[in-house]
Amino acid sequence: MPVNLPDALIEYFAAANSDDAARVAACFTSDGVVHDERRDIRGQAAIRAWAAETQRKYRYHIQAMAAQATADQTIVTAHLTGDFPGSPIDLNYRFKLADSKIASLKIG
Repeated sequence: MPVNLPDALIEYFAAANSDDAARVAACFTSDGVVHDERRDIRGQAAIRAWAAETQRKYRYHIQAMAAQATADQTIVTAHLTGDFPGSPIDLNYRFKLADSKIASLKIG
């Protein structure tokens, strides 16, 4: 069953699965922040570098399974499969949006 997501999040998951780091970065505001693996990545250039590094290290596919929207964020539970330690795994992606872009993303 498809998960109902805002367009910005549909594009983010499509970009993440496309191995196109520039496309991933374009999903974020210019000062967007990603929190992943105990570090903060700030700004589109850094997010592009983070996405490229992740794509070099691992091959993976992300499938959104469920979403819950609150007043200030959308939490997406996603199933990840790939060639990384612990695969497969379900993770929560906590998105905050601003002007149809991702302002922040916390993966955990």
